[in-house]
Amino acid sequence: MRLVFWAGFWTFLLDQATKYAIVHWLDLMTRQRIEVFPPFLVFQMAWNRGVNFGLGAAADMRWVLIGVALAISVGVLVWLWRSGGTKWMYIAAGLLVGGALGNVVDRVLYGAVADFLNMSCCGFSNPYAFNIADIAIFAGAIGLAFLPGPDAGQTKARKGA
Repeated sequence: MRLVFWAGFWTFLLDQATKYAIVHWLDLMTRQRIEVFPPFLVFQMAWNRGVNFGLGAAADMRWVLIGVALAISVGVLVWLWRSGGTKWMYIAAGLLVGGALGNVVDRVLYGAVADFLNMSCCGFSNPYAFNIADIAIFAGAIGLAFLPGPDAGQTKARKGA
């Protein structure tokens, strides 16, 4: 579980540091848009009050989303603590929990999640922005869903016997 902690810690720290640097230090809140390597990478300010792509932003979902993020984080930690996991599963869980906590801090401090990364390519103009926490949550969830569990080799051996 120590690996979960460290993966989560560094994910959380990277997320919060990039948000501070881009949103406050580069003053993206005022500038709204900074073309870094257009169209591939643009810093575009967006305050996400809802879930992915701003869904549910019209309703005041702040505290509900904080509760859901915390509940999922605790659920993942309890699940891994009880069942164990591989090194990669622990890293995936750390990514998910660290990213979720990064977005929770935004919701507590600002009432919304600070999204600033916008990437487009090949004639497709992406209207949405995201952040490091979103990337980590996505990667962690994919890892937990598709990485083999600690007993995957034993299960295969039992089926073959």
